[in-house]
Amino acid sequence: MSQVFAKPVTRRRALFIGAVLVASAALPSALLAPRAFAAKSARWSGQALGAHAEIELVGASEAEARPALAAVEAEIARLEGIFSLYRQDSALSSLNRDGALADPPPELLEVLALSRAVHHQTGGLFDPTVQPLFAFYATWFTKSHRARLPEVHELAPVLARVGMDKVTFDDARIAFAEPDMALTLNGIAQGYITDRIAALLKSYGYSNMLLDIGEIQAVGRGRNGAGWQIGIRKGISGSELAERLTLSDQAVATSMMLGTTFDRQGHAGHILHPLKGLTRDYTPRTSVIHPSAAFADAMSTAVVLMGESEIERMRTSGLDIRT
Repeated sequence: MSQVFAKPVTRRRALFIGAVLVASAALPSALLAPRAFAAKSARWSGQALGAHAEIELVGASEAEARPALAAVEAEIARLEGIFSLYRQDSALSSLNRDGALADPPPELLEVLALSRAVHHQTGGLFDPTVQPLFAFYATWFTKSHRARLPEVHELAPVLARVGMDKVTFDDARIAFAEPDMALTLNGIAQGYITDRIAALLKSYGYSNMLLDIGEIQAVGRGRNGAGWQIGIRKGISGSELAERLTLSDQAVATSMMLGTTFDRQGHAGHILHPLKGLTRDYTPRTSVIHPSAAFADAMSTAVVLMGESEIERMRTSGLDIRT
């Protein structure tokens, strides 16, 4: 995407999914389960947070899976009612509009708690309070006389409204410390929903499945018992792969700085530094592998803003990062 969007754009649609789900044409035949040995499977496709989503359940027919997949659709709709930035009646939209939210949904509190943990783990690079910066740049680059980047004094009032330390939350209330603050959970909510749907399907007895609901979650041993085959795309478009993964009971999330850009030239990437806004110091594409899709989602966003030495420190701590 090379221009400012005119309609809601989710992180997943804007970034490219970064992994090829179940798509036989995208992977060499050697990586695919031989059809003769593949168990029966049921597939579902639909929408989640405004983007295409897919699920494959191994060991079930379409008819057998129908009740579980109906529950999936209902749960996605319920969670969108919490996390959507574009539904005016969502819990997140209400919080951003009013600056506070009483009796917040437990799912929103769970995501905020994880966001704060990743915020600390990444030295503040993962910060959902960057939404005012996102809105600022989206407006800035629509003005024909603003081809230049904003000056420090123009950006400072927006940066003053950014910071996880300005958000308080507990079971009773979420509140912003400053007026005109706002959250975006696009860097974590899709992973969280992916995890929730995987847990829901496990409660129906499914233990071998592949989910693409904004991020990829591979559960079980795949169609042929050797793991799920996932390809990480090299760029925003095309089928060329940067890496092939075999996953079992793991998630992978991919972020790409220039997957969405604010400017027509395609240079101003959408992953914003919470202390600087737009930055030229970043890693172009990162993937994180972790049991939790939510954690991988958040961490991959933050790792884009890291340099090589920082990424190596994260790897040394045990995080599986692919760049």
